[in-house]
Amino acid sequence: MSFAGITDLWAYLIGCIAIVLLPGPNSLFVMSTAALADRRGGWAAIAGVLVADTVFIVGSALGLVALLSALPWLFAALRWAGAAYLVWIGLALLVAAWRALRACEPGAVGAGPKIHAAAMAIPAGGAARTFRKALAIGLLNPKAVMFYVAFFPQFVDPAGGDWFTFAVMGTILQACSFAYLAALVATGASLAAAVRRSRWLGALGKTAIGALFIGFGARLAAAQPVQ
Repeated sequence: MSFAGITDLWAYLIGCIAIVLLPGPNSLFVMSTAALADRRGGWAAIAGVLVADTVFIVGSALGLVALLSALPWLFAALRWAGAAYLVWIGLALLVAAWRALRACEPGAVGAGPKIHAAAMAIPAGGAARTFRKALAIGLLNPKAVMFYVAFFPQFVDPAGGDWFTFAVMGTILQACSFAYLAALVATGASLAAAVRRSRWLGALGKTAIGALFIGFGARLAAAQPVQ
């Protein structure tokens, strides 16, 4: 028996939780922003992620996501653009970390609290820029397209599913995503306190995060459409 056009509500909920908990560039960006910048930036990143997911949910309801997945050249263009953007973010973080480490060396001109702050922060630009980055990371992810093509339709009742079904499914998914990302912001804020106590920790953390973004970019470049 379906609920609001969802064939198996509990299976869908469990699937949403499992998928949300999988590590990916969205969750990494949210936590790293909260840890290396500030809590406000973390919330701006969450907003960007949720807006990107909303675009895919609406696109899935309208059939646009399925159409996108059916066009191999468009999928490939999205895949390479997303991979290039993730690698660019990773390289920018590595360069910033290298500069911060150089500046923190003994005898470096201007070494002190300002250098410590520079080692911590993700490239400046405020909450609006953070929101745009998170939105771009979400939208330039063809794996998200495949998720809405392969996962969503499994739980839509062919006899009773309509736009309301997608609205309910989207709300459930967004609630799970928000709860998890909010927990990451809280975790990142706690890490920020540790970063403030060590001027090397921020730069080293940024190095690790930059390497992870480059790794996500490489994985995305190798992604293929679901057949």
